Amino acid sequence: MALRNIRKYGDEILRKKSRKVDEINDRILTLIADMEETMYDAQGVGLAAPQVGILKRIVVIDVGEGMLSLINPEIISQEGSQIDTEGCLSVPGEQGEVDRPNRVKVKAQNEKGEEIVIEGEGLLARALCHEIDHLDGILFVDKIIKSEGGE
Repeated sequence: MALRNIRKYGDEILRKKSRKVDEINDRILTLIADMEETMYDAQGVGLAAPQVGILKRIVVIDVGEGMLSLINPEIISQEGSQIDTEGCLSVPGEQGEVDRPNRVKVKAQNEKGEEIVIEGEGLLARALCHEIDHLDGILFVDKIIKSEGGE
């Protein structure tokens, strides 16, 4: 495992759409392990592959309930609304209030290639939406309804 450089706001790769993972091989598994280590080192709750410069549809999330590694995640349902403060490892020093669904259901593959469905509520729902947005080149700053300062 290795720490990867987290791309920062202004890096054009953060605005590109990620490609589907067609084959889960050793390179993908190494990327996931590196992303997990990088996220923990940066004290984040989530990290998407574009944030480490790789345009693949992969996210890792840990909101305190254990690591979720999701390959080709897609939101299949959402409900409710929650407004809370968000930040991002790729946008250091910036925070703002963002309106997200309170509950989401996400379909993805795990590291073995098996289809899984994750149901998230509250912080997990927020993290899932935030990280999946990264895969489509969308950053939380695009969705801020009330800024809380920064640079």
